[in-house]
Amino acid sequence: MTSIVRYAARVSPRTANRKPTISIVGAGSLASFLAPALAETGYTIAEIIVRHRPKSLARAHMLARKVNARAVTLENAALDAQLLWFCVSDRAIRVAADALADRAATLGAERARASSRSLATRVAFHSSGALLSRELKTLRNAGFSVASVHPLMTFVPGARPSLAGVPFALEGDTAATKLARRIVHDLQGESFMLAARKKAAYHAWATMTSPLLLAYWVTLEDAARGAGLTRETARRMSLPIIQQTLENYRNLGPKHSFSGPFIRGDAATVAKHLALLKNRPNGRAVYIALARAALGKLPVRNRKQLLPLLG
Repeated sequence: MTSIVRYAARVSPRTANRKPTISIVGAGSLASFLAPALAETGYTIAEIIVRHRPKSLARAHMLARKVNARAVTLENAALDAQLLWFCVSDRAIRVAADALADRAATLGAERARASSRSLATRVAFHSSGALLSRELKTLRNAGFSVASVHPLMTFVPGARPSLAGVPFALEGDTAATKLARRIVHDLQGESFMLAARKKAAYHAWATMTSPLLLAYWVTLEDAARGAGLTRETARRMSLPIIQQTLENYRNLGPKHSFSGPFIRGDAATVAKHLALLKNRPNGRAVYIALARAALGKLPVRNRKQLLPLLG
C-alpha cells in the first residue's frame, strides 16, 4: 500500500449547508436504488466506482447514465466528490476502502506537488448492517470521517421501495454521522444513532424483519400444500390476512392483533395441527417455536394444557 497523505476533514461555513457531491462505490441492488434516489433529491452523483470487471463496468455504465455520472474503476477514480458511499457486499468493503485509500494518497501527492486544489473527498459511508465503520479504517487513517449508514429496508432487483419513513442506523465519527443525518432527512428517512457494541444485535433484528420473515412465508406455503394448495395459490390466498395482520400490528399493537386457537386456549385444535405436521418436520419446528413465543409474549389462554404439547 502506498504511503498515505493526510488531509483535514473540515467543511467551511460557506459550503456547510450545500448538498455534497457523492461518489457511489458499487453498482449492485443498493447502489442502483440509492444513486437515483439521491439524484432525485438534488444530490449530484459524480462517479460510480466499481472493480475492473466487464459485468461490473457494464452495470456501472448503465447506472451512471441514469444519474449523469461517470463510470470509473477503483484504479482511475477522480475522487472529486465530497462523499464516498460504499454500496458493496460486506466482504468487499475493506478491500475497496483500501484500494481507494491508495488512490486518495496518489491523487493527494500529485496535487500537492502541482500546488493545485486539495482532494475534495472528506467523508466515507458504508451501508453494511452487520459491520462497523472501522471497516473504513484505512480511509479514516487518511483523514476521512467515516460512518456506517444502514437503511432498514430490503433492496432487490425489480422493486423500488419508498425511503419515506425508513429508519437508517448510524454509527461512526461525529462529522460523518452529522452529514448522514442531513442526507437521510433529505431522503425523508429517519436516522438514529447505534452504539458500536449493539450493531450485531441490530443486524440480527434486521435479518428477522425481512429475510427470515420470507423464510417463514415459504414454510407457510409448504404447510398449505398439506391442504391441497399449490404454493402460488397459497401465496395469493394468504395475502389478505397477512396484510390485515400487518395493519392491525401497526394500529393496535401485537397483543390486540392476536387471534386464533392460542388466544382461545384450544389445546385440542393445536394437538391436531401438530399431528398433521409430523410429515412436515420443518413446518412443525417453526410452528412449535412460534407457539412457544406466543405463550411467552401474547395473551394465550390455557397455558397448562398447551405447554406440554410443545415439548
